[in-house]
Amino acid sequence: MENFLASGVYTKQAHVKIPEGLFEEEHGRKGFFGRVSHLYHQHKPTDWSNIVGDLKPRNLPPLFEEKALQNRFVKMLHNNDLEVYLGTLAETPQSFFRNADFDELFFIHDGEGRMETIYGHIPLKKGDYVIVPRGTTYKTFVSTPLKILKVESRSEFEEPSRGILGPNALYDQTAKFVPEAALGSEQNLRDYPVDVKHRGALTRVTYPFNPLDCLGWKGSLYAWKISIYDYCPINSHRYHIPPSGHTMFVAQNFVVCSFVARPLEHTSEGVLKVPFFHSNIDYDEILFYHQGNFFSRDNIDAGALTFHPRGVHHGPHPKAFKKANENEFTDEFAVMIDARNDLQRTKEFEAFENTEYWKSWMAT
Repeated sequence: MENFLASGVYTKQAHVKIPEGLFEEEHGRKGFFGRVSHLYHQHKPTDWSNIVGDLKPRNLPPLFEEKALQNRFVKMLHNNDLEVYLGTLAETPQSFFRNADFDELFFIHDGEGRMETIYGHIPLKKGDYVIVPRGTTYKTFVSTPLKILKVESRSEFEEPSRGILGPNALYDQTAKFVPEAALGSEQNLRDYPVDVKHRGALTRVTYPFNPLDCLGWKGSLYAWKISIYDYCPINSHRYHIPPSGHTMFVAQNFVVCSFVARPLEHTSEGVLKVPFFHSNIDYDEILFYHQGNFFSRDNIDAGALTFHPRGVHHGPHPKAFKKANENEFTDEFAVMIDARNDLQRTKEFEAFENTEYWKSWMAT
C-alpha cells in the first residue's frame, strides 16, 4: 500500500533516496521480521525537547574498572527469558561452576585465559563468544584480566537459519571451536568444590577428585566458541541491512546480533548509511559497544552499554549523518540483544546509569 503527499513524496525502496529535508522512520513489528511501514517526517523523531517519565533511552558508561565488578558478575537487566551481566575476572576462581538454571553465553570484551569444561578446554581471547549449555561443569582460568558481557538464557542458544544465503554464510562451520575431551589440569588436590546455581541460589558440591574427568564424548550438545572477528556480515551497497540481518544467535524470545567492521553503502546510490530511525514496538534493545569508532553515537566508548526500551524512538545522533557521509567503511564492533519481553533494570543498573543520555539527541 502506498500513500503519498500531494507534493510527491516518494521512494520506491526503504532507506534509499530519502527525499531531501525529510527523515525516514521505520515503523515495524516483530523486531524487523514483521510487517512494516516507512514514514517521512519533517523533523527527526528524536528531536524531543523534554522527556518526563520512565520511558527513555538509557546508558551505562564503561564499568569494568568499578570496584563492584571486580571478580564478580553484576546483573544489569533481566526478564523471564534472559539475564544480562557485566563482570570481570582478575584471578582464577577457587571453585568450579555449574549453572542448573540457564544456558550461558560469554562475550570476552578483553583479556585472555581458558575455560576448562567437562567437554574439554576452550581458549579465551578478546572477541570470543563462548556458549556453555545448562548443566555443564567448568572452571575459568585467568591469564590476563577478563572483561566479560554475560547472557544467561532459559532456552538454548541456537544458530540462525542461513536461508537462501547458504550454509557457509555468516561464518563457515570450521570457524567454530569445539573442544576435544581433556582432563582438568588441577590434579592431586584434596577437595574440588563445585558451586551449582539452582533456583537463583548456590549449592556447593565437593568431590575428592577433579570433576572434569571425561576421557571422551560424542553428540550434538556441547560447549563451543566463535569469534566476533570471524563473523562475515551481510552487505548491500544499495540497501541498509536491518539489524535482524546481523543475527548471531537465536533463543526463545530474544536474539543476539553482531555488528562488525564493514564497507558502508554507496553514497552515489543515495542509500542511508546510518541506522534508520525506529521505535521498538515489540522488542527491547540492548547494545554493548566492544571496539572501534561508533559513528552513529556521540560520546560512547568501548565497554559502554545502551538500553532502548520499546515505544521511544531512537536512531543516529545529530552528528552521525555528516560523519557517515564522510566515511566509506565502519570499523565498529558491537553486540546487540533484542528481547521480545520487557526488560527490567536492576538497582545496580540505576546506580551506574548515565541519566543524561537521553539528552544526547538534543545536542547540535
